[in-house]
This record gives sequence, structure tokens and C-alpha cells, in this order.
Amino acid sequence: MLKKDSFVFGMILGCIAPLIGLALFKFSKFSSFSFQETFQFMLQEHGYRTLTVALSLSLLLNAVLFTIYINTHKDHTAKGIFATTVVYGAVILLIKTFY
Repeated sequence: MLKKDSFVFGMILGCIAPLIGLALFKFSKFSSFSFQETFQFMLQEHGYRTLTVALSLSLLLNAVLFTIYINTHKDHTAKGIFATTVVYGAVILLIKTFY
């Protein structure tokens, strides 16, 4: 499955990896709280500071995946991961700027 080289596959990986990163952030910083309590806090916090930090850190998994696929010459998959990362980054920037 990881040997596949397609743009769509890269976009799927680029969407799943930040969700895993967000779960890792939840378990490392809010381990005593449920998912609902954690995300409720993140969404109710003024300025969404914790949410934007969590989303920014979750993009590190995309950077790792991107590096792996570039180094293995799976360029189409890497482009999909990069495109998804740009969209995630734009959303995070909009949240930080306007809220």
C-alpha cells in the first residue's frame, strides 16, 4: 500500500496523518481528559491558541511523510501530501489571523 504513487493516495495520507498527530497531541497534553472534553476546551478557548498549536504540531507528520515519499521518488504521492499540507496550513493561518 505504501508503494503506490498517486496524487489521490498522497491526499488521503495527507488528511489522515494530521488526525493521528492531533490524537498524539491529545494523549500527550490532555491524557486525563476525554476526546470530547479536550476538543470542547480547544474550541471554547479565547483565540483558539491550543487548537492552532495542536493543528500546527500535527502537520509534522505530514512533513515526515513528505520527506519519505520524496526520498523514495514517489513524486505524485508527495505532491498530494504537500497539497493537503498547504490547505491545512492555510486554515491554521486563517484561524490564527482572524480569531
